Order: sequence, then C-alpha cells, then structure tokens
Amino acid sequence: MVLTASTMLPIGTQAPEFNLPCVVSDEIISLSTFARKKALLVMFICQHCPFVKHIQEELALLGSDYWQSDLGIVAISANDASKYPNDAPESLKAMATELNFKFPLCYDESQEVAKVYTAACTPDFFVFDDSRKLVYRGQLDDSRPSNGKPVTGKDLRSAIDAILTGKPILGEQNPSIGCNIKWKPGNEPSYFAVG
Repeated sequence: MVLTASTMLPIGTQAPEFNLPCVVSDEIISLSTFARKKALLVMFICQHCPFVKHIQEELALLGSDYWQSDLGIVAISANDASKYPNDAPESLKAMATELNFKFPLCYDESQEVAKVYTAACTPDFFVFDDSRKLVYRGQLDDSRPSNGKPVTGKDLRSAIDAILTGKPILGEQNPSIGCNIKWKPGNEPSYFAVG
C-alpha cells in the first residue's frame, strides 16, 4: 500500500465523459445517465482498500440519503484486477450488493477514466454542479483508519448540500488520503508519484 493524496483537480474543471459498465446491472453508465440531476458525485473506490472499508457504510448511507434527491452518484473502481482480484467486477458486485448501494458501481478496466479525472487514491471524491463543472474535490471527512475520529461524511455532505441549495461551498477543501490506485504495469499516469 502506498499512502496517496488526491491530486486536487482545479475547481471549475469540466467533468470528463465516461462510458463504463455497472458491475451489478451491466448497464453502460455515462454523464448523460445523470442529465436530469442538479449535481453529480463521482467516487473512485475499490473493494479491498482499508481506507474504503473504513467508510463503506457511510458511502452506502450517502447513496440512501440522496437517492431521491437532485444528486447523481456513480462509483468507479479502476484497480488492476489481475494483481488485485478482490477488485475484479465479481467482487465489486458482491460489495455493492452486500452494502445495498443505491448508485451504480462501475469498473474502469482500461483505467482511462481514472486518468482523465486525475484520480490518485481510493477513496477519491469529485462533485460537479449542474453545468458539470467541478465544485468540490477531496476528502469525505477527517476520519482515517486508526485515527479515532468518527466517520461523518461532513466535508463531502456539506459540499453536496451547498450545491443542491444554490449556496457557495465554504471552507478549505482537504485532499482525500488512501491507498494508491493500483495501476497496470506501464500505465501509471504522469501525475502519479510513487513513494
């Protein structure tokens, strides 16, 4: 495990397009899937990472709490499943089913979507407004495995609630911290620094 922080993609960046299969439904999910939503949360997660396991119940709760709101949510896993079989589509499907995710969990086999979003770690969070411009990126909250702080989702939730109610997102945006995305050999993006 390489402890890695978010790249903190510049605010105002246009959401990159993607077309990825949902591991549960096999439906192809894209930006247009969420065309009627006022905001969109894109999360990069995986099944095996202890940082994701630490917050997985909160991720499920986020999905339930915002399920019938103006927020679209999609989770994406981009880890190299040949080296990390727990992050293969079948295992991701089992995770989504067990946690009763109310949002699609997609598999980015080529890792190209993770690259265009400059995703670096699991978990990594990106919130886009109604014109799909980036308004928040960074951490769920201050909790990490073993730091003793409760998992509340406060940073991400306050950003989501602000954008859904037409208010500015206040406060500093802190990077998420987690395991590095498990890039395929030779596929590491230029923005990813090992070590």
